[in-house]
Formats: sequence, structure tokens, C-alpha cells
Amino acid sequence: MVALGALAALIVLACSEGWSDPVSGAVSGAAEGAAGAQVQGIRIWPAPEHTRLVLDLSGPVRFSYFHLPDPERLVLDLQVATLRVRLPTVAAQDLFLARLRSARRSPRTLRIVLDLKRDARSRVFALSPNARYGHRLVVDLHVPEAAAAVPPPAERTRVRPRDVLVAVDAGHGGEDPGAIGPDGIREKDLTLEIARNLVRRLEAERGMRAFLVRRGDYYLSLKKRRELARARQADMFISLHADAFLDKRVRGGSVYVLSDKGASSETAHLLARRENASDLIAGVKREAGDELLYKVLLDLSLTATREASYEAAEKVLGEFAKAGRLHKFRVQWANFMVLRSPNIPSILCEVGFISNPGEARKLRDPRYQEQLVTALFKGVKSYFRQRPPAGTLLAQGRADPAAP
Repeated sequence: MVALGALAALIVLACSEGWSDPVSGAVSGAAEGAAGAQVQGIRIWPAPEHTRLVLDLSGPVRFSYFHLPDPERLVLDLQVATLRVRLPTVAAQDLFLARLRSARRSPRTLRIVLDLKRDARSRVFALSPNARYGHRLVVDLHVPEAAAAVPPPAERTRVRPRDVLVAVDAGHGGEDPGAIGPDGIREKDLTLEIARNLVRRLEAERGMRAFLVRRGDYYLSLKKRRELARARQADMFISLHADAFLDKRVRGGSVYVLSDKGASSETAHLLARRENASDLIAGVKREAGDELLYKVLLDLSLTATREASYEAAEKVLGEFAKAGRLHKFRVQWANFMVLRSPNIPSILCEVGFISNPGEARKLRDPRYQEQLVTALFKGVKSYFRQRPPAGTLLAQGRADPAAP
């Protein structure tokens, strides 16, 4: 926000022709022809900590944006653009957006106003076409940094034994649907459904608790997923996915762990590359320092975590073998970014091949899903029985044979 004097000047400028704001962006080579760009679709992805608005465009466009207070608004101006779709209704539970409005700012400028429910930090940027989407303009609304900062996990000071805590991550979400199988089944929906059932199963077990990393249809960066698990002091991180392959005959489940020194197979390498590209599909910018920080953390504490991750993966894979067909009969490894937690045992489970028509039908069957959830649950339970974290009820029960 700006000071009152500057604010008055800003409003005057905003109401005049030829307004230009320093908070602006432009796509290189933006279209300036008579036809201009068309807004062909608008999608809203509300999440617990942010909201994303995506404009699907027929081509590149020049844009600028600015904030206005009392009431809070974000104003987006698109040069030489036209609106070809109806503005969507905003969900009542959206924490940031109240409604959308549009008007012609001038014969050459389309203005879209985002009426906000609260003060928000905004980021507006353009995305070039990829294999799944054309040109997009993205608006991200976040809690201001001071309020959104995630404090480092505090030391556990509880004297009484605690429950073990499992972070269950449903892969993809929001702008990134993941693999798409026959009849339009989407990986992001399937993984969220299985994740919810697994959390319920774990929560019902004495000495165990669980939480969903992604709670709805929105995207979280791979880094954010790890941070949420760390902030909650999770004892295990499980990322759920459903694979896809050009050969539709391929089927079966697999379990993966992290490796920064290559992959166990070409399939594992290709899978890691596809999953790591989720941030790019969803329009998440990776910070230049992430890679260096990760390498430092690796040297400090990842060896013990890798051993624990491998043991957990073996337990889950053994239960998978009882539930259905396996694609790989041994634990696989590759450089999955979502598994880069130096102090949390982390595994990635591919529950099957969504590209295989027969397996896709099975994965949608509630009875088969229950078999998968049972396998995951038994694998996790078996691991914690063998390696219960210190200070937990499970550790107390292992030390005391008379414990229930």
C-alpha cells in the first residue's frame, strides 16, 4: 500500500488516459494488432493460503496492474484485448476474492477488477504455451509476507508420549491435473480421493495421526509441500501419484525414494522428470538458491533419512504386492524434488498406471481403492512398529510388552 498523498495521486492517474504503473509486466513480443488477444477462459483455484486466477489467452498480451484500498481491489489492464467468456462466480469460501468485474478501460484496453475480501500480496505474470496449455496470464493472491511466514518447527517439549504424524500428499492439483486417463479420469482427483481415505484410516489407529498436505483442488509447489510437512513436524511424508506411459499395456504399482545420483531405471528417470515439471506446468517460479541449499542439507543429515525412507518404502511395497500387480518388484529411486526433506523419511507411491484402461477402471473402483489404502496403511504401520520415533506412544509400546 502507498501513503495517503501518493494514493490520491495514484487514483487520479488511474482514472486518466494513458495510465502507467511501475507494478506492471509485459510479454516479449506482445500482440499489438487490431484483433489483439482474446480472453478465452478464466479459472479460479482457491487454497487455504492463497488464491490463483488464470486467464487463458489466444496469444501474448501486454498488461499492467495496481492495487486500490477501501475497499481492497486489484485492477488488471490488458492492452488490445477482448473478453470472450463470462466471468466466473467466486466461491464463498475463497479467502481473498469477493467477485470479478470487467469493463472497457478504453477502446483498446480491457479492465478486469478483482474485488478482494482482505489485504493481499499479489503477483501477476505471463506463462508461455506448453504441451498442456496455451498462453496464460496468472494472478496469485497471498497473505502478506509478515503474516504468512512459517515459523521454524519448535522443539518438542511434551513429556507425555505423542502420536506419530504422517503427512499424506496428493500429487498435482489445480492448474496441473497430472496424468489424464481414459474417460477423462485425472490423476489429481484420484490421488486426493485415495489420500483422504488413507488419512482417515491412519487417524483411526491408536498412536497415529495424519494430515493432508493438499486439501482441495489447488496447486502447491513441490517446495511448499515439503515445508508444510516440516512445519507440522511430520514423522513421515508420503506422496501419492498415478503413472502414465505411452504403452497402454503397462500397469502396476511402484514405490520410490530419493536419489541425487541418478535413477534406478530409465522409467524412474522419466517419471521423476515428469513429476518435477509440475511446478513449470502450474507456473511456479523456482528460486535460484534452492538447489544450493538442498545440497548443503543433503550433506548434513540426509544419509540417515535415506535409510529410513528405504525401509518405509520396502514395507509399503511388500503390502502393495499383496493388494495387486506390481510394476517394479523392488524399491526404485530417482531425483524427485518433492522428496527432498533432509530430516523426514519420504516416499513416493505410484498406485498404478492411469493410462492403462483396465487399471484406470480399477483405480476408480472404491473397493480397489480400499485395498490400496489398506496396503499403504499396513506398510506405514509396519515401518513405525519397527522404527518408532522416540517419545511416541508406539515407542513406549515397543519398550513395554504389556502395553496395549
